[in-house]
Amino acid sequence: MTETAGPARSARATIRDVAREAGVSTSTVSRVLDERLPPSRSETAERVREVAARLGYRKDSRASALRRQQSGTIGVLVPRLSDTVMAILFESIAAAAAERQMFAIVATTADDPGSERSAVESLLDQHVDGLVLTTARPDDVVIPDLRERGIPLVLALRHDGVTSAVVGDDELGGYLATRHLLDLGHREIALVAGPPYASSAVGRVAGFTRAMTEAGIDDIDRLIHPSTFGMESGEEVGRHILSTSPRPTAVFAVNDNTAVGVLAAARAAGLSVPDQLSVVGYNDIPLAARLPVPLTTVHVPFDQIAARAVAALARLIASPDEAPPGTTTTLMPSLIPRASTAPPPGARAPR
Repeated sequence: MTETAGPARSARATIRDVAREAGVSTSTVSRVLDERLPPSRSETAERVREVAARLGYRKDSRASALRRQQSGTIGVLVPRLSDTVMAILFESIAAAAAERQMFAIVATTADDPGSERSAVESLLDQHVDGLVLTTARPDDVVIPDLRERGIPLVLALRHDGVTSAVVGDDELGGYLATRHLLDLGHREIALVAGPPYASSAVGRVAGFTRAMTEAGIDDIDRLIHPSTFGMESGEEVGRHILSTSPRPTAVFAVNDNTAVGVLAAARAAGLSVPDQLSVVGYNDIPLAARLPVPLTTVHVPFDQIAARAVAALARLIASPDEAPPGTTTTLMPSLIPRASTAPPPGARAPR
């Protein structure tokens, strides 16, 4: 009769098999192999992972979720999926969640506060374990209510100054875009500013204002034109900007969609980009590099924002009683110069 030192390889290894062979408790194995938590580098953790790999142990995420009375699903709230930025961010969140054996579902609000509560409750009705919201605004009443109810929650792209959030450095991005135009020699620079209820737009306006002030530009307010984040709004505001006197030699739009609208307005006005008008966008959506005149823009690291947001939410779900005070994680943008910007008409390129 032959004895075996471990589980038969034909059967699926269990957490008890790993614990027995590694010489630790099942709770230690569960904690070490929980992908929602930061990985431990201790000798014990390394041994547990080595044994789990050798035995071919695979975690049953559905069973684990049921034991914790969790669904393994997170909800994501966005203004609209027709906005390329939001579609890209949701796909990145879904991918980051999948890496942690979680599933992401999405609901939309059209950036309407009246629709936000019903969208959130719809996600909660699906028994999601937590939420990632991209819809924060100063007058938001849903987010404080969610915090009061103890629902794990992380904001992305926008912040409210209270709730945990992962965002890009929008003020720096707005500064980089404006500084690029100033360095080319532009002084009459119009800003398509986006909606004032979005912290992302507010930050980019602040960056624009800082750069223009440093350059000694007076009466900056006349150069700032509110808009939504849509192409139609960009085109409408663009037509207005291009009809003003003196006409700007450059336009900074606080997202790529509105920048595309400005390009349409310039084309309708018979202006050549960049010979007669320079245009800068923001976000670096895939379309930006593929336009007839590739768009200079500010790149936002959506994959990193999504991964950090999902990681933060996973920590809140795993340890709801140990949730830290709301903190904002800020990731760096970068300027991507392309063919839509050049020195103003009649100016020499800077050396």
